[in-house]
Amino acid sequence: MNKKIQTEAVDHLFDGILALQNREECYQFFEDLCTVNEILSLSQRFEVATMLRSGETYLHIAEKTGASTATISRVNRSLNYGNDGYDMVLGRMENGGDGEKDRQ
Repeated sequence: MNKKIQTEAVDHLFDGILALQNREECYQFFEDLCTVNEILSLSQRFEVATMLRSGETYLHIAEKTGASTATISRVNRSLNYGNDGYDMVLGRMENGGDGEKDRQ
């Protein structure tokens, strides 16, 4: 975990996110918190991670998502050398788990 981002303010933000109970609440909160472009950028990175994990090529991912090769490369680096956050979340989604026991 990157100690540079671990602050009381970030903890407070994450606690707020963990308090959300469904997709509609996520829309309400994130539309207030972020710009439309920020939300779309986050969702694009998440789609790129999903596709990379499925073995898709950079070209196919770029065509399907509109992501630049720099973005695809950055997400790929996180998948290979990051904190395993993408794998954790995508694995839980694949297995139908919501991670409730990890929300402490």
